[in-house]
Amino acid sequence: MLDKVIFFFFAGVAILSAGLMVTRRNAIHSAVFLITTLLATAGIFLQLRAEFIFIAQIILYVGGIMVLFVFVIMLVRLDVALHQIQFSRQKWVALLVTLALAAEVGVMLWSSRNVPGQGFLLPNAVPAGKLPPNTEALAGRLFDAYLLPFEIASVLLLVAMVGAVVMAKKRT
Repeated sequence: MLDKVIFFFFAGVAILSAGLMVTRRNAIHSAVFLITTLLATAGIFLQLRAEFIFIAQIILYVGGIMVLFVFVIMLVRLDVALHQIQFSRQKWVALLVTLALAAEVGVMLWSSRNVPGQGFLLPNAVPAGKLPPNTEALAGRLFDAYLLPFEIASVLLLVAMVGAVVMAKKRT
């Protein structure tokens, strides 16, 4: 019972903050709501006992990508660009996408009525005590068989980060 309450809490926070992220006009407010959405998604991953994805979600997306987004928002003057863009046709596209998504959800819920058991197209969950230690197994494989590609990727990311700093530096 508590698992369902925690899941619905995180799902509700994620849906609410995602909706607020899309509807806010201020880019900083949208970034804050995106951070909230990513944290709620990380909470769902933690509840599913996917610890590595939980930590990666927080460190990579919330910690890294969102800091980059906030810096870009601060460096680029979005107020000037916002006044130049015309949003006349986007309402119809948004309505069409909303109707398509609602139809997909309706078909999924209608087809899940006929599934025996839980009523959704999900298999029965394995008890948490019988699950393998996924983070330890992933770390073992990552630092044993894939150590060289992992280090090459980290060097490439470091070079890209230094290049971004050099390109963003103002010339005087």
